[in-house]
Amino acid sequence: MRLHELQAGLGGELVADASVPAPGERLIRRIGPLQGADAGTISFLANPRYRAQLAETDAGCVIVSAAARDAVRPGCVALVVPDPYLHFARLTQWWAARTRPVAPVGIHPSAVVAPDVVLGEGVSVGAQAVIESGAVIGDGAVIGPLGFVGAGVVVGERTRLAPRVTLMPGTRVGARCLLHSGVVLGADGFGFAPDQGRWEKIEQLGGVVIGDDVEIGANTCIDRGALDDTVIGAGVKLDNLIQIGHNVRIGEHTAMAGCTGVAGSTRIGRGCAIGGGANILGHLEIADGVTVSATSVVTHSLRKPGHYSGIFPIDDNASWERNAATLRQLHTLRDRIRALEKQSKTS
Repeated sequence: MRLHELQAGLGGELVADASVPAPGERLIRRIGPLQGADAGTISFLANPRYRAQLAETDAGCVIVSAAARDAVRPGCVALVVPDPYLHFARLTQWWAARTRPVAPVGIHPSAVVAPDVVLGEGVSVGAQAVIESGAVIGDGAVIGPLGFVGAGVVVGERTRLAPRVTLMPGTRVGARCLLHSGVVLGADGFGFAPDQGRWEKIEQLGGVVIGDDVEIGANTCIDRGALDDTVIGAGVKLDNLIQIGHNVRIGEHTAMAGCTGVAGSTRIGRGCAIGGGANILGHLEIADGVTVSATSVVTHSLRKPGHYSGIFPIDDNASWERNAATLRQLHTLRDRIRALEKQSKTS
């Protein structure tokens, strides 16, 4: 692709020195990092820590902010934009839309589709996929190979299901979503009543509702609600291997990194960022705009926006054991200090 094509599609200002008489005609063959780039590579600089690499890279074009345009080496074209990282993200989308194979429109001969399924225009149903009675598939949606769409499930327009995605009955997925392989929506929530040393199953009667523009990573599971629905708001981004319990509600544009677990009936606000491996206990309230550090354990509601951490720092094992032993004595030490303070006041 020529740089003028990228500029026309995404915007920005092309800037080059006199050694590049026609910067818009430069041919770009790949997107890549500054290190290891060649003349056919377009790269970007978002973090000022790597500014020194601008003078060393062989990239044919670098996406930069106005503050960094003068640091681009001679002979390299600068694409100057307000936010290089955001522009890079949109470039990857633009590029993928033009280079990735397009799913063939139509139903593969090996797929099983119930007679009363409603299929929109331009739908693709992959090999050995199953779509049960009463399902509604929106225009341009893709149901990948070996996918399962249960009875009455709704899939919004231009939503893509990668291979082996399972949507159980009672699930509704919005428009323009992306569900990666192994995603399971609408499995039973973990609900059991104790009965004389045994467990009696509580049937899960709710569903799962996914908003528009949601992305769900591979092997992530979102359980159906016990009575009400489990609800994932528009624009939410979930990484791989995340567990969302029954009746959880996640606000719009919240993002969660991999291996996070959210227990049942917790409500998470809008615009939150949850680090990888974090655990959030059930029946809690997380305010809008909360950030939780990776591997933290959230044991109580967080009702104010801010950055929260609950991590015991890693150390060599011997030191960690000594510190852990001390932590177990904190309650006793607190009582002793209070007693000493009381004694000093009376003496």
